[in-house]
Amino acid sequence: MTTYVSKQSDANGFIHWTDDENQIWSELMQRQLACIQGKACNEYHDGLKKLNLPTDRIPQLAELNKVLLETTGWQVAEVPALINFDKFFQLLADKKFPVATFIRSREEFDYLQEPDVFHEIFGHCAMLTNPDFAAFTHAYGKLGLTASKEDRVYLARLYWFTVEFGLLDTPEGLRIYGGGILSSPGETQYAMHSDVPERKVLDVVDVLRTPYRIDIMQPIYFRIQSIRQLFDIAQMDLMALVQQAKALGLHAPKFPPKQKKAS
Repeated sequence: MTTYVSKQSDANGFIHWTDDENQIWSELMQRQLACIQGKACNEYHDGLKKLNLPTDRIPQLAELNKVLLETTGWQVAEVPALINFDKFFQLLADKKFPVATFIRSREEFDYLQEPDVFHEIFGHCAMLTNPDFAAFTHAYGKLGLTASKEDRVYLARLYWFTVEFGLLDTPEGLRIYGGGILSSPGETQYAMHSDVPERKVLDVVDVLRTPYRIDIMQPIYFRIQSIRQLFDIAQMDLMALVQQAKALGLHAPKFPPKQKKAS
């Protein structure tokens, strides 16, 4: 459930953002651009340069599409605040990345549970200019489109620990490529500097067996050795690995169960 309502574009594909919404974008951009210095991977920074996101207003989707189409053949697609798995996988399979066209309120400036336009664009679109990352995301979409409901739950873990919360080992040290980290100042600092979480080398079956929660700082992250590794993962028989993960069973969660709200 969400309390937000996405804005709809007009006949020309233009979304009319208010001055307040553009101001929130501007403040989020300035804060996070400073936060990710020395923490985001080079591929992400390269993508940001290509996108040339405005800092004073929310970009129009057509501006993003021009760059994404030229670099990797992707586009962004305007979607409601939340979409179901069928729609999500269909869009990725069509090389379209879903962007919810609303921006968080000032009351949720520091943390928002559902993905807004800042998370989707600032967090994810820069990496979609990278051919290896884009190929992985496309293959993932096609796989999820035909997977069973049960198997999609396993596949969701692969997306979570790569596209959303992935870390990268580089000669300069640990770097971030996951959009869920890169769009969050708290998670950016935590993922890079806290001694609380585990940072494991990524093994696909291990990832598929690892539970997660969306509403806490992650107790575990997975590291890859290069963005090219994502392309290599996309060439694996991932559904066979899902069956292997099922047979082995899930790891014990490294977090407490979510507290149920009192009715």
